Amino acid sequence: MKVRVKFRKYGPVRFIGHLDVMRFFQKCIRRAGIDVAYTTGYSPHQIMSFAAPLGVGLTSDGEYMDIECNSVTSSRDMIKRFNGASVPGIEIVSVVLLPDNAGNAMASVAAAGYTVRCREGREFFSDDLGNLTDFYAQKEIFITRETKKNTLTVDIRPGIYELWADREKREIHMLVDASSGGNIKPSQVMEAYAAWQGKTLAENAFTVHRRDTYLNLAAPGDPLHLAPLDAIGSQILEPQKDEKRLLLAREADLRKAEAAAKARQLRQETLAAKEAQQQEWLRSQTEKGYESGQEHIQNSSQEEGQE
Repeated sequence: MKVRVKFRKYGPVRFIGHLDVMRFFQKCIRRAGIDVAYTTGYSPHQIMSFAAPLGVGLTSDGEYMDIECNSVTSSRDMIKRFNGASVPGIEIVSVVLLPDNAGNAMASVAAAGYTVRCREGREFFSDDLGNLTDFYAQKEIFITRETKKNTLTVDIRPGIYELWADREKREIHMLVDASSGGNIKPSQVMEAYAAWQGKTLAENAFTVHRRDTYLNLAAPGDPLHLAPLDAIGSQILEPQKDEKRLLLAREADLRKAEAAAKARQLRQETLAAKEAQQQEWLRSQTEKGYESGQEHIQNSSQEEGQE
């Protein structure tokens, strides 16, 4: 059974990269006693996937991870276990059971919502943020993307679904395309906004907070119908077991035990063959030594007779 875990990332942990976050959760799952499923190869690892990995330095209230489980207890219990084994800066807020036809977290991402705050003394927009409305009203917003082979000019306006400012809090809010085909970063929008005003962004000019990550529930060709990634899951109210997954795990353990037994037998046979070879070599050396000694005695006897 597949479980989707929603978590927050904040504080100093925001400077931890995605690979380290993956390693953390592998250890956290073991400490929490979650009955996670493992791959059945010779190098088993936990079955997990993440949705739209967060960039270094960004905070978030809507990160998602999918894991395969052999059995589950309840959403409340699993949240408690996760947080009991977690560290400051990573907080699990939701655990839901996904339907069998649910896609993995990475492939499900359609959009993401962000809040951008300029650092004090590094503002690059007007005091009333009025220009943001005119900027968003454009039909086209071009940016330059550099690839390994060339430089591309891309229109990101179709991928900006919402863009507005909270004038009291001095924040800019945006909802942008976060799919694999048209991933738009908040920094690209802010750089385009600054360039539109004829300004240049100062280094480390703003902070970015991801509010949530969304999937598209609309049918192909229909207008977007965005919802948080955990909206398609259901609360786990009582313990459940995945008998099919447990059977696969038992079969995998049996195969491993058989492979280990064969390996032990092969080692024993190899050691026995080596020992027999050594014994044969020792016997041959002993025989050679005996024959050499006998020949020496005969030669000595012949020399004495001649004298």
